[in-house]
Amino acid sequence: MTERLAPVLRTTDANTAVAWYTRLGFVKQWEHRFASDLPLYVSIARGDVEIHLSEHTGDAQPDTLLYLYVDDIDAAAAACGVNVVEQKDWGREFEVVDPDGNRLRIGALQR
Repeated sequence: MTERLAPVLRTTDANTAVAWYTRLGFVKQWEHRFASDLPLYVSIARGDVEIHLSEHTGDAQPDTLLYLYVDDIDAAAAACGVNVVEQKDWGREFEVVDPDGNRLRIGALQR
């Protein structure tokens, strides 16, 4: 079995968050709710990258930062409405903020 890590991000509305992350190529894998009136917990994935989005108040704090490496940074920037990808000493990157204040710093894979 291949081991992996799935960070958990706090969201106030998992369905809104899922829609936002689809711009970056994430697809909903599954969702769980203990009862219809309880918080939603959702898994999204982009290739081998998996993120969990939780409406449970104790699972995570807003303003978390994730760094996502992508093959085509220009396409990712365009999908997010970002016009300028910054050149840093370590490579090209940009940052976006999801509807809940979680930050994604997106960088180009170094070849």
